[in-house]
Amino acid sequence: QVSPALRTPRLPVWLCSVSGRHGVLFGTDSRLLSDWRSERIFHLYFYSGQREQTRTAHLTVDTHSHHWEEAGREGPCSPGQRRPALEMAIRTRWAGATISWNGTDPFF
Repeated sequence: QVSPALRTPRLPVWLCSVSGRHGVLFGTDSRLLSDWRSERIFHLYFYSGQREQTRTAHLTVDTHSHHWEEAGREGPCSPGQRRPALEMAIRTRWAGATISWNGTDPFF
């Protein structure tokens, strides 16, 4: 029998398959499940268990950032415009969000 906590998680958890690799994207703020106002700036963590990942990645997601401020820094064809697949996966839920890797080198 499945525990009720597994059917209705108390914290936001997503199992991800990004570029053929599996991982867990999770948050520690339960308000993300029930209060849309908490989706302004929040923290997510990602762990894949891969050898190259030595620690859990701490990501800050800002859903109200101004994408045009970032776009002016580089040309549309520059390699800096490419985004990690994990960021693109997060943007399927929060379109247009900016994601800070907080000192961790982006992977995937």
